[in-house]
Amino acid sequence: MYKLFLVVGFFFIFHALDAVPLDSSQIAEIIRFRIETDPPGEKLKIRNTTLLTTDDVINFYTDRYFEEVWSVEGILSELAYALRFEIKQSQFDGLNPRDYNLEAIDGFFSKFETNMAMGKSNDPGDLADLDMLLSDAFFHLASHLEIGKVDPSLIDEEWEIQRKEQLVYYPDLLDEAIASGQIRQTLETLYPKFPVYKRGREVLRALVEEEKEDSLNWKKVKVSKALKVGDTNNDIPILRERLQYWGLLDQYEVKEPKLYDSVMMAGIKDFQGYHGMVIDGVIGKVTAAALNDSPQAKIDKARVNLERLRWLPDTVENAEFILVNIANFQLDYFKNLDTLLTERVIVGRKYHETPIFMEEMSYIVFSPYWNIPYSITRGEIIPSARKNPNYINSKNMEVVTPAGQVVDPNSIDWHSKSFPYLVRQKPGPGNSLGLVKFMFPNKHNVYIHDTNARSLFANDDRSRSHGCIRIQNPADFAKMLLRDEPEWTMERINEAMSQTHEQVVKLKKPIPVVLVYLTFWADSKGEAHFRDDIYERDQAVLMALNEKSS
Repeated sequence: MYKLFLVVGFFFIFHALDAVPLDSSQIAEIIRFRIETDPPGEKLKIRNTTLLTTDDVINFYTDRYFEEVWSVEGILSELAYALRFEIKQSQFDGLNPRDYNLEAIDGFFSKFETNMAMGKSNDPGDLADLDMLLSDAFFHLASHLEIGKVDPSLIDEEWEIQRKEQLVYYPDLLDEAIASGQIRQTLETLYPKFPVYKRGREVLRALVEEEKEDSLNWKKVKVSKALKVGDTNNDIPILRERLQYWGLLDQYEVKEPKLYDSVMMAGIKDFQGYHGMVIDGVIGKVTAAALNDSPQAKIDKARVNLERLRWLPDTVENAEFILVNIANFQLDYFKNLDTLLTERVIVGRKYHETPIFMEEMSYIVFSPYWNIPYSITRGEIIPSARKNPNYINSKNMEVVTPAGQVVDPNSIDWHSKSFPYLVRQKPGPGNSLGLVKFMFPNKHNVYIHDTNARSLFANDDRSRSHGCIRIQNPADFAKMLLRDEPEWTMERINEAMSQTHEQVVKLKKPIPVVLVYLTFWADSKGEAHFRDDIYERDQAVLMALNEKSS
């Protein structure tokens, strides 16, 4: 496609060689006039189209003495065609080409191409106006590619990772693109440094192309009872078609269309694997809900998450860090972008959502107390103690004063409105934190810990906690964190996790912990992975992406 648009561009360029060349100074004078005559303090307007990067436009043209960029002797240059192509290609970054004055730009291109076909010279005023529109589009697109279109602080109060700061001066970047003659490669330098971004972009491109061929019925299919091989259901033919659409099931002879057969089950298992589900071949509510996602729904999800990647700072690139993708219920330990450890996790349920932030892990607590948050004490512990006088002892808990002095629970009036105490659960196998916790101090009092409810790790939906992150194999995680300290053998770790008192171990160096929320990404093989929007955060980002830039 890139070569095609160049061929078309060159056709018009060479077809118009008979047109009378324009004096470049005419165009520069008009550009200067446009800039100097607009009301001060207001955004520049070009024929009722408001420029979105007025300061950059003024600085750029002033520094080059108002010389035009996108035409040569009155004819659109190859660079002009290249930029228009990249504006249209921005849809594969999840952005809207219309945000970059595309309609006005296309109008000028059409007019100039008609002039060229007729051997007619282009109007200097038209060339000047298009020049400014194209430069404005470059600067605006560059900003969106570098730091994102949407300010996360305005739409998601739970997103507390500081948005990436602008590091590039876009007029200088355009100078580089002009000097090198490379629009595409120059804009690519603004992409997030994470390899997952470019891979995700390619997935989005493929989804957009596939969506053009989509003719399936994407009505919502509801499964009231889990379907297993051998079951029949009226919606089986629809689900079979969807698996075939996504390339997870080949066409085959179906004797009983409503029968869930073993051939179809193989496709269901592949589908479950790509969506992070338990691979059991059973079509339950979660699997059926994911099968309801149309190509457009997946396009929207990909767009939202490419934008989230643009928000993230690149400070963890080629570093050692721990990444928890809340929507994927997974923890990954990275070093130089190699995955050292992957673990299933349980995260906060709806209304007890795990927040999105970055902090540094600095110590481990083996055989920890669980210092129960006051909200849980007030909402769960006190009501239980009122019903059962022995509740505190039965749960291996103790009541303490703010100074840490233990108080006999039988001496407390549990019906009183005042409760000037703290409740904590003592170390042991019944402790809700399990046998170890991993601390990265933060204002949310969120951390990673073991759990005594191990059966929950087998669930597809692992949003079950009060906000903290429960890890499936905490001893393996501890061994990874302490791998540079040979005295911490697995035997010693297990002993430390089975004590009746706390043991705090400081890490030799703090390790960044990044809690993110990504409902789509592409893996190292370029394969797409989609996850349920468990906290219903995608829609707000999508709406903001779809709004016209102002």
